Amino acid sequence: MTTLAATRTSPLWQQIAQTLSTEIGPGGLKPGARLPTEAQLATRFDVNRHTIRRAIESLVRTGLVRVEQGRGSFVADEVIDYPVTGRTRLHEWIRRQNREPTGQRLQLRERPASAHVAAGLGIDRGARVVLMERLAMADGVPISIGAHHFALARLPGMLEALKTHTTVTAALASVGIPDYVRLSTRVSCRMPTSVEASLLQVSRARPVLVCDNTNVDPHGQIIEFGITRYPSTRVQIVFEP
Repeated sequence: MTTLAATRTSPLWQQIAQTLSTEIGPGGLKPGARLPTEAQLATRFDVNRHTIRRAIESLVRTGLVRVEQGRGSFVADEVIDYPVTGRTRLHEWIRRQNREPTGQRLQLRERPASAHVAAGLGIDRGARVVLMERLAMADGVPISIGAHHFALARLPGMLEALKTHTTVTAALASVGIPDYVRLSTRVSCRMPTSVEASLLQVSRARPVLVCDNTNVDPHGQIIEFGITRYPSTRVQIVFEP
């Protein structure tokens, strides 16, 4: 049990908040770690649950802790900036954050273009496209689910290229697209599906950022339309010149 004494300048809930904040960080509780329950903390500090609740609320306000209804309190995830520039590359961005990029391919197949994808690629609805969906991680922490779409009529051989190469950039280079740039990015926000929440390891009560990305080759031809979902608790989108 941790014994605390209230003073005029430092009430018990503030002392508890300070104690918990020192236990969060290097060598202590890591981002995403679950805090003990209110009942456990009340027993530890020998106070009532209302005092614990005030301490947790103060940590939420400072951004150190997040509370998920029905699940408990967690150390807040470290939020990293994702800069959107003319040459946005996922692997390069992760390495610039001094993290190791890894990933998992979720699906790779040919399919007819939906109305949304067709509009993004500038093709007819129902035209054949290659879809590659991938979960990206930084140091083993999920940071995005990307659905990459390519028009088969423009990029014959893209399906086989994606089977061979580990990155979109390398696959495009193998089918004759040595470079590409970002034409547009449209950002929206919504609650995750159950599958997205499971893959990103987030609560369904926390929104995801959804980016519709259009990339073009050096001649201005659209070569990729992507729909990427980011956990808003870990990633913020930054637009740069």
